[in-house]
Amino acid sequence: MNGKEKGDGEIVEISKEGVRVFAKGFDEPKGIVFIEGHLYFSDLDCVWKVDKDGKTGIFVKKDDFPKEVLYLNDVAVDADAKGFYVVDMGATKYMRDEKNNLWPLDSDEAKLVPELGRVYHVDLQGKVSLVQDTSPLMLNPNGVGLDNNNNIMVTSFFLGNVLVNKGGELAPLKGVFRGADGIEQDSSGNYYVSSWSEGKVWKINGKTEEATVLIDGLKSAADFYLEEHNERLLVPDMLSGIIYAVDLNK
Repeated sequence: MNGKEKGDGEIVEISKEGVRVFAKGFDEPKGIVFIEGHLYFSDLDCVWKVDKDGKTGIFVKKDDFPKEVLYLNDVAVDADAKGFYVVDMGATKYMRDEKNNLWPLDSDEAKLVPELGRVYHVDLQGKVSLVQDTSPLMLNPNGVGLDNNNNIMVTSFFLGNVLVNKGGELAPLKGVFRGADGIEQDSSGNYYVSSWSEGKVWKINGKTEEATVLIDGLKSAADFYLEEHNERLLVPDMLSGIIYAVDLNK
C-alpha cells in the first residue's frame, strides 16, 4: 500500500531472485487472487486486473457495484475459480478514537458504527452481484474466505466476530478477535484468523471452537496465505514490512 499518496501502491514479486516491483500505479491495493493467468485485487473502490507482463487495467469500477462501496478489502477465489468474492468494509472512519484505537464494544461510540459492510461476487466477465448484505454481526467486515463446503466465511474487524456458516446462515464462532483480518479453513476443519490491531494469529479448532495463538507480538498481522502442503501460514506484518512463516502445528 505504501503511503497515502495517490498512485504510490505497488504489486511486488518475491522470488529466489529477490524482490521486484511487478506492477504499480495503485492507491491502496489489498486482497489479491490469481485466476486463469491474471491477478485481480481490490483498491479502495475498484478492482484491478494485471496480466503476466504487469500490464494493468481497472476491471471493475465503483459504479459497477449494485450498492455504494466505500472501502474494498479482502478477496477470495470462488469454488469454481470462475470469479472471486470481495469485501466492502463500509464506513471505516467510525471505528477508532483519536489515538487510532478501536472504540470499546460497550461504548456509546460503538453504537454509532453504521451497518454498511457487504460481500460481493465478481465473475470473470466483470459482473458484480451481492452475496452478503449488511448485518449487525458484520460491522466493518474485512476478511473473506471459503470453508470446506464452499460457503463464505467473513471476519468483522470492529466487532471481532468470525462468521462461518451454521445452519445455512453466517453466525459467529466462540470468542472475540477484534481487528480480525484474514480467515481460512484447513482440510481438517480448523480455522485460522489474524488480527491487524492485536498483531496476532489464532488457530481455532473446528469442533470445539477453542482458539490457540500461533504468533503474536506483530505490529499488524494482516491477511495471510494458508500453505497447507508446507504446514505453514505466510503472514505479512504490514507496518513492519516483514512476512513470517508460521507453523500450523504449534
